[in-house]
Amino acid sequence: MKLTCKTSLPALATTLCFSTLAAPAAAQNDLDNAAEDGSDDNVIIVTAQKIEQRSTDVPITISAATGERLRELGVSDLDELSNFVPGLNIQEQSANNPGVVIRGITSDSGSAQQAPRVTLYYNGIDISRSRGSYQDAYDIERIEVIKGPQATLFGTASAVGAISIVSNKPEPGFSGELSGSYGNFDAYTVAGHLNAGSDIIAGRVAFAYKRRDGYVENLAPNQDDLYAQNQLGIRGSLRYTPSDDFTADLIFTYDRQRNSGTPFISGSLPTTAGPADPFGPAFLAGSPFFPEILGDDELGLTRDVYDANFTFSWNFADEWTLTMVNGYRNFDSNEVFDADGSVATYLEFAEDAEGDQWSHETRFSYNNGTTFRGSFGWNIFREDGSQRVPLATDEVTFLQCLQGQIVVGVPCVSADGIPAGVAIEALTNGAFTAIPYTLEFENLGKNDSYSVFADGTWIPIPELELTAGIRALIEKRRSGYRAFAPNSVLAGVPLFTVTDTAGQTFRTEDSFEAFLPRFNILYRFSDDVNGFATISKGRRSPTVDLDATSGPNGPIADFTAIDEETVWNYEVGLKGSFGPVSGSLGVYYQTYEGFQVSVVNPETGLAETQSAGSAKNFGVEAEVSIQAADWLNIFANIGYIDGGIDNTDDIAPAFRDARFRLQPEVQTAGGFTVDYPINDSTSFFVTPTITYRSRIFFEIPNSQAISQDAVTLVNLRAGISFADEQFEVAGFARNLTNENYLLDAGNTGGAFGIPTFIPAEPRFYGVQLTARF
Repeated sequence: MKLTCKTSLPALATTLCFSTLAAPAAAQNDLDNAAEDGSDDNVIIVTAQKIEQRSTDVPITISAATGERLRELGVSDLDELSNFVPGLNIQEQSANNPGVVIRGITSDSGSAQQAPRVTLYYNGIDISRSRGSYQDAYDIERIEVIKGPQATLFGTASAVGAISIVSNKPEPGFSGELSGSYGNFDAYTVAGHLNAGSDIIAGRVAFAYKRRDGYVENLAPNQDDLYAQNQLGIRGSLRYTPSDDFTADLIFTYDRQRNSGTPFISGSLPTTAGPADPFGPAFLAGSPFFPEILGDDELGLTRDVYDANFTFSWNFADEWTLTMVNGYRNFDSNEVFDADGSVATYLEFAEDAEGDQWSHETRFSYNNGTTFRGSFGWNIFREDGSQRVPLATDEVTFLQCLQGQIVVGVPCVSADGIPAGVAIEALTNGAFTAIPYTLEFENLGKNDSYSVFADGTWIPIPELELTAGIRALIEKRRSGYRAFAPNSVLAGVPLFTVTDTAGQTFRTEDSFEAFLPRFNILYRFSDDVNGFATISKGRRSPTVDLDATSGPNGPIADFTAIDEETVWNYEVGLKGSFGPVSGSLGVYYQTYEGFQVSVVNPETGLAETQSAGSAKNFGVEAEVSIQAADWLNIFANIGYIDGGIDNTDDIAPAFRDARFRLQPEVQTAGGFTVDYPINDSTSFFVTPTITYRSRIFFEIPNSQAISQDAVTLVNLRAGISFADEQFEVAGFARNLTNENYLLDAGNTGGAFGIPTFIPAEPRFYGVQLTARF
């Protein structure tokens, strides 16, 4: 017999449990009672507050999805899950460049000098550095999306929220699963796990391999079609439980991508197939020069991530638990991309990002089961990373495309798709041929964070819980910068306004400290309804921004201090479950000071951090789930956000009144799940869903031309399970109506007056077979 939780989809706070949503924390005896009598099947158990709690009893806004729910929805990646979580958007431009947006606030900078806003946790370890944060979602126990600042629980990087990915742990017995799928674009996947062990020691190996042809045709004969996928994830886990009081987990993970190029398609430069069309074929040939500088002569991503995690929990006294979490993560990622989005050898870049992260946390927890629970401890986090950006271009093409300086009247790309360099060589009978040119610049960051924290919940009466916590931290941020920028043959100066550091690496450092509190109230109006209120402070670390400029005696360091970004979050909400109906409603208001924005510098083509002054954010999130029958669950949710930069201090007038990047005003989702028994061993299942997202802007300041209008997507998964769910045959379709919409726009090309556009996924469909034992 299989117990499933089929209630509501993700939203602010209570039960994506529909096998997924969640809410605040209940007393331990309520948790035990629910487990014993089988009640509260609509509520998932979460660990957002570092203890196991019913979702409906956690006094913070949280959405949680179990692995079973991910399967029902047909979700195999975080960006797909975000379609169903109000207040969450994940823009996966590539595995090297994911943009994570919680309540309209984006964390996507690749600079080693800049701090993230959203903490991503993988089995309790901070993996927030964007170029190393992507983690494939296979063999998952649950994913928790915790909204609002959570510094006390998830560290200083959780300025606007946190995403916690928890993999399935080894368990006693022998079991396994193997699944395979095949779909259009010659897409196939193979995934599974094998588990074996006893009550004392158990092991588990899980993997997922995904391969797919590119869905954007590339007319360049020397390149593959764009957005092809080739990735592998392998995880090995070992669990040791010599007694009921001690559990230790050792987890090793390897994640690999060998994906083809990102389709940066010019909105103005034509191809040999006709005028520029973001949803048509591209002609991205890359650079024929300096493959050793770019790292490859083919467009695409080469990325390897190694992750090790050792955690143990020891109940060393009747009411006390000691938990230690230790982690190491290494990523090495190189992405070669055509930033001008055309056949011209113009803006041909790569991004080579590397990083090492070490973390340790010790947490002592106390719970007397009736009137008080709390924790205190310390955390150490250290990262050492770099971001190297080389350019490999042709001087003739570059100068002609940028300013038309070589031959008057020759376009960067002609109407029939002939690039400027080729046209000029023909017009001048070879007098002007390609002149290869390269430069590169690199930022480095070595950041240390040391913090202590304490968090406690007092329960004066059974109906009331009062929580307070604080994290005190000290940061040491060290930045480095170096550049190689030779003068061009034709211009006599570097093609970009980049100062060559003459072989030197400039360095600087600074230290900071902060105190980040949170206050929560949970009130049980009845056995069915809980209310909560939250005040919390979040912080994005200051940026020790370092590059170089020219001095009277040569290059000198150019240091800019960008102040910390702080946010105060105020929130109230209700969570409840009435028989077959469960749901949540939350309202929040956030104020920002020193709001940091990323703007592409047209002189370098790179995103730079600036302060945009003050900002505000107001939002409402709601969800409902109805278990209409044992075999039918209906769910819906909605999120509304009204936020943006107000800049009352006139720090950056150009940003005033702009909506936040990637922030929809309205986001909603709904659908139903049928799991109908045909006979004692066979059942039919189907989950159709529909998601809607209103217009989003891709850049600040906002521009209608660099935005995406409202998008509605229809998805479907259906099939039959038989032999008591040992076997399953399912069909799936994403973006069933094949809607054309943009994943991103503007990008590096936008800084040069030729914005590029990235088309989002078309209709994907296929069939999946699964066997379990």
